[in-house]
Amino acid sequence: QVQLVESGGGLVQAGGSLRLSCAASGSIFSVNAMGWYRQAPGKQRELVAVITSSGSTNYDNSVKGRFTISRDNAKNTVYLQMNRLKPEDTAVYYCNAEIKPRPSRVLFDYWGQGTQVTVSS
Repeated sequence: QVQLVESGGGLVQAGGSLRLSCAASGSIFSVNAMGWYRQAPGKQRELVAVITSSGSTNYDNSVKGRFTISRDNAKNTVYLQMNRLKPEDTAVYYCNAEIKPRPSRVLFDYWGQGTQVTVSS
């Protein structure tokens, strides 16, 4: 069994900062890409940022220059540093990871339970 556990969400004023963490645990052989998605009320889930196992990153245009994704491969943990937050960043943020539970070619997609981020104006 593999679990992704997120932490770090909360309520912050516009212009403020938050840092999200997501730790993968359980039966893990290797972790490929890790990323953060978000879903606002009434909207579809969207990609916020992704980081490969080698450290290459990609961001949605709406967060470029404000958010930074990073990871600690030794801890199977991914982080999202969110600065200069805006009310439109309000959403439930979900962690995602591509994981091989055992030595094989098969990758499985895992999701965290979600953490609420609310930015007040």
